[in-house]
Amino acid sequence: MAIKSVKPKVTLLRYTPESEKTVALAAKLCYSDLDIDQLKTDIELKDTSKFIDMLIKMGHLSPIEHASFTFSIEGVSRAFLAQVTRHRIASFSVKSQRYVGADKTFNYIIPPSIQALGQDAVEEYQKQMEQIHNWYTAWQQRLGNKGESSNEDARFLLPNAAETKLIMTMNARELMHFFSLRCCNRAQWEIREVAWLMLQEVIKAAPNLFKNAGPSCVNGVCKEGKMTCGKAEEVRSRQKELFASLDKGQ
Repeated sequence: MAIKSVKPKVTLLRYTPESEKTVALAAKLCYSDLDIDQLKTDIELKDTSKFIDMLIKMGHLSPIEHASFTFSIEGVSRAFLAQVTRHRIASFSVKSQRYVGADKTFNYIIPPSIQALGQDAVEEYQKQMEQIHNWYTAWQQRLGNKGESSNEDARFLLPNAAETKLIMTMNARELMHFFSLRCCNRAQWEIREVAWLMLQEVIKAAPNLFKNAGPSCVNGVCKEGKMTCGKAEEVRSRQKELFASLDKGQ
């Protein structure tokens, strides 16, 4: 039986091949009477970066929806799951607590605020997770002995801290919207951390699509108004560092 704390891990599993050219092709089709084969040839011969910049500045974002990105996300809580599934233009496949029991492996997330209180607080939290797990396994066994679905109802004891794993697919336009909300310092800490990890992945695959991605303060004025974190320069620096690491091949 393994009970341990875990941290987020994000991997870009798949994405639309030559996604930037796909976006450019879809957009040029809107403005040209050439057939698609001719448009494809034209795009292959040209640098599409300036054209994509123009599309984004114009707000002509529907062609960007033709590029999709699929991520695996591990080491996140069920609290995170409740937040990320509010983004409806996305597809999710999630590890089931009904079909996958937590009796042998129970991973959980420790919030930074508890870690900041020191080792005593962390140990207290860990003991609480262990107790919850003990209650879970006790009910699992008791329900199983009665012929009931032991995982299905024992899982009601599991906390929001319980780890989950998921695969998520979003198109590029929805990802831009996601980053604008979730990379913001006003976002909850866990989904913010995952959003930055996702951004780090997609800029490697499609740098021209996502070079201006991030919260509103990356490209202009913070939209949070009186609720602003007041750290716009810090956020801009973080976004620039992602591209600097890309240039260095990291």
